[in-house]
Amino acid sequence: MYVCSCFGVTEAQVKKHADAGACTPRQIASACKAGTDCGGCVRRIQALLGRGDCARRELLDQRPEPVAASLARPALSDAA
Repeated sequence: MYVCSCFGVTEAQVKKHADAGACTPRQIASACKAGTDCGGCVRRIQALLGRGDCARRELLDQRPEPVAASLARPALSDAA
């Protein structure tokens, strides 16, 4: 089944690129141009990629909270 009709990219091709390490629609686009013309297939590509086993994504999910985010929270004070 075609995912990207602009470039004739199939679901099997997207899955092949994902198995080779593409974790995002942008990486799929770099590999086969899918999603770079009209953009109508980007959501389908996202759905095919899901939240699968991607080493880079796992690293991003495990990173500590940025310092700026912790500083943005109001500090608890004893004064009431």
